Amino acid sequence: MPHEPRNITFLGRDGETKHYGIGDPDAAHVEALRARARADAPGFTIAHRGVSAALSLVYWWANENELHAQFFVAPLDEPGALEPYVSTGITCVWEMEVLDFERRAWLQDVLIDDDLEAYLERALEPVAV
Repeated sequence: MPHEPRNITFLGRDGETKHYGIGDPDAAHVEALRARARADAPGFTIAHRGVSAALSLVYWWANENELHAQFFVAPLDEPGALEPYVSTGITCVWEMEVLDFERRAWLQDVLIDDDLEAYLERALEPVAV
């Protein structure tokens, strides 16, 4: 199977939640995911327009150094109709680009420098992976 790069973009921030898109998700997908973001903890979301589904991933930091997650899925033709998604899969190679960036940012800005605002201001630059 030939590799097809996916666009990864920063979509903005709401409070303590950063939002990312993979594969150019549409507005309904992004808005449905933003509504499911955690308001009680710093973290990030990923709206991933996959080949067969709209994947929505919510991540939040807890207990200083733990990354927690909740996943949702919807059909591509109805990307705002998110349903909880349970899977043994952890992540895909495109999502790992965001997770790696966010892990490094959390480690440096929060755990080492004790500066949550610096973490929240830092975002992955647009990239095609």
